Amino acid sequence: MKTRIISGLILIPIVIFFLAKGGVYLQGAILFLSLVGMYEFYRAMHKTFQPLHLLGYGCALIYLIFAQFFINADNMFNILVSVFLVLLLAAMVIFHNRVMVQDIFVTFFGFFYVCFLLSHIYLVREYAYGQFFVWLIFISAFGCDTGAYFTGMLFGKHKLIPSLSPKKTIEGAIGGVVVGTLLAVLFGLSVETMFQLDEVNTVLLCFVTGIVGSILSQIGDLAASAIKRTVGIKDYGTLIPGHGGVLDRFDSVMFTAPAVYYIMLFLIEVL
Repeated sequence: MKTRIISGLILIPIVIFFLAKGGVYLQGAILFLSLVGMYEFYRAMHKTFQPLHLLGYGCALIYLIFAQFFINADNMFNILVSVFLVLLLAAMVIFHNRVMVQDIFVTFFGFFYVCFLLSHIYLVREYAYGQFFVWLIFISAFGCDTGAYFTGMLFGKHKLIPSLSPKKTIEGAIGGVVVGTLLAVLFGLSVETMFQLDEVNTVLLCFVTGIVGSILSQIGDLAASAIKRTVGIKDYGTLIPGHGGVLDRFDSVMFTAPAVYYIMLFLIEVL
């Protein structure tokens, strides 16, 4: 527990620095996390499958290095994904004695599960008012995690999904959503008090994000547990002492980031 707390205290200012700086700093950080996370995922899958990790890394590099281009150019991401899939299928044909269709599925999924989901942190930061709303990704995820822990510890009686996570309770899950949403709304009220954001209902955006993000953060955590249980590992890695690997620490953030991005896309443009 002591190691976990110390690592967390070190990690927090690092996260704050990159989110505050944005731009190429955050882009580089997301690229690093994506490559490490994909490595952890492919290594975990390697016990059962043979992912074509180099093709996966290559697609992630192209996507994140030229992220701004893919954001602004219509259909270019679709072209990248199509080329990626064709290359994977071509590899299966050329190396048909060694590469199975399951290996292709795992490689393809690894890019989307890790790199694509994490990239939404950068997409949120680069979007309109992203310097404010990017914090909601972590507020809803970590706020929910903290709220679920203490609520479950105090009031937890009914197990949520014991086969995946024996310690999680229904009461903890509800408490996590309540705390995550409350923190998001308080953040929205603070932003609205200090800044004037034109044509944005800040509190509504934060409220919706708090609810959706808190629910998805728990799904992300349980999904990671399900994958680890399937391949028979406890942690994805050891990069962050006391926390495990990138995927162990950011499993919930990977699900809240897209939620924040698409909620922003809808509420800012439509309302």
